[in-house]
This record gives sequence, C-alpha cells and structure tokens, in this order.
Amino acid sequence: LLGIENHLYAFYDQPDLIHRINRDATNYYLRALERMADVARPAYVHVLEDMSYNNGPMLSRELFDQFLAPYYRRLIPAIKDMLGSLVFVDSDGRVEEVVPWLRDVGVDGVLPLERHAGVDGMSMRRAHPELGMIGHFDKMTMPLGENAMRGEFERLRPLIRSGRFIPSVDHQTPPGVSMADYRVYRRLLDEYTGASFASPVGAFGVVGVQQDGARMQKPGCGDSRASALR
Repeated sequence: LLGIENHLYAFYDQPDLIHRINRDATNYYLRALERMADVARPAYVHVLEDMSYNNGPMLSRELFDQFLAPYYRRLIPAIKDMLGSLVFVDSDGRVEEVVPWLRDVGVDGVLPLERHAGVDGMSMRRAHPELGMIGHFDKMTMPLGENAMRGEFERLRPLIRSGRFIPSVDHQTPPGVSMADYRVYRRLLDEYTGASFASPVGAFGVVGVQQDGARMQKPGCGDSRASALR
C-alpha cells in the first residue's frame, strides 16, 4: 500500500494508519477463518511478513510489540482454535533475531531460511529446539546439476535429522532452472526426506495471510511431510 520506505516512516509519522491497516486486516482474516473452518483444516497457515533483510530485521522489537504483536495475539489463537493448524511466518533475510519475538506471540515456525542471507539453520535449531522450519535449500545449486544439489541436501542432512524441519527451496525457484533440473531436485527431495508424491497424500492445504491486507491465498495441496513439523 505504501512502499517499503514510506511504510517504515509511517510507524513514526502515521501510527494510527498502521494500526488501522493491521486491525482491518486482522478482522478480515478472522471472518475468513470462520468460513474456512467449515471446508478445510490446513496443516499449517503461514503469515507473509518479510520483516527482515540480509542484515536483520527492518523494525525494532519495540515497533514489533507495538504494531504487530497485538494483532498476532488475536489472529494466532483463532487459527489454532478454529483450524488446529500450526502457524508459520514467511520472512526473507536474516530472521534469527525475530524468532524470539515470534515465539512470544505463538508462532510455531519460520520459512524460508535464505541461505544467501547468511541464515544458519543448525544454529537456529540449537537456540530453538522446538522451532519448526521450512526451506534453507540453496536455490542457486539447482541449475548446477545433480552433484551440486545432492551436496546441498547433504549439508541439510543434520537439520533434517533434528526434526521439525522440511527442506525446501529457500525462496522462489530461479528462472534459469529447467524442468529436468527441477525433476532432479524433486527426486532428491523425496530421497532425503523419505517422502513421495507418486500417489495422493493427506488432504490438507497451505494458507497464506499477509498482515498488510494484501492477500489471503486459497487452500492448496499439501503433503505428508507436514507431519514432520509437529
């Protein structure tokens, strides 16, 4: 609605507007959850925030507590009560600092753990043994062939074994990745996670909500890997 720079200034210059946006968005999501509960119970819901970049969060703990936490504390209990779903936050960049903030408001996990932002999944696991994590697979290995992709899965093997983690591309798949490359990635993903999409699996979806009111995605097709997050 505002653009990144104006948005960040608005925390100080237009605090009432930020609260109104978040209040209206939260009220909308709560109404949508009531309708969704009748037709779908997704394994997890993720909130699209992008509150961090390569050097860490773009707002302080004080701003988080003032402008985001009150709405999380309304939304997350409703998600869990109505849907029984885990709640993840999707934020690019370095998320380590914000994880305790998110845990304090009831968030179960984070994604996509961008490798090139310097995120260290094993350090996060040691600091937060119960944290759910999705992603952390270096997408830049995908056009480099099977050996490069296998090496990346080997890097992630200890984190996979630690539990509560599903390896996935750590952002959008790069445009230079061919269909053949992607099929190799999918085959290796199945190999390293012991999962397969060869036959239909559990009927649960993934829903995304965004605190600035931009969108709520429709339920999608999930898979049995989601059980690893619990």
